[in-house]
Amino acid sequence: MKREEIVERLTLIFRKVFNEKDLVLRDDLTANDVETWDSLTHMLMITEVENEFQIKFKLKDLNKMKQVGDLISIVESKLQ
Repeated sequence: MKREEIVERLTLIFRKVFNEKDLVLRDDLTANDVETWDSLTHMLMITEVENEFQIKFKLKDLNKMKQVGDLISIVESKLQ
């Protein structure tokens, strides 16, 4: 799966979970940039991503996720 398709699918998830219809994903986007991104919505987003891409994150994956670019790269690596 191409990076662009991953970003498109993640954008839909982020907009739904964080209830922000105009949210645009950037590699450097973090929880500090999204007002509704807290610990609960973070876990909901992770679950939605796992379900959407039929993958499971390990704890080490979650610890590497400092910004959206990290999430995209990890999803990409799990789909190869």
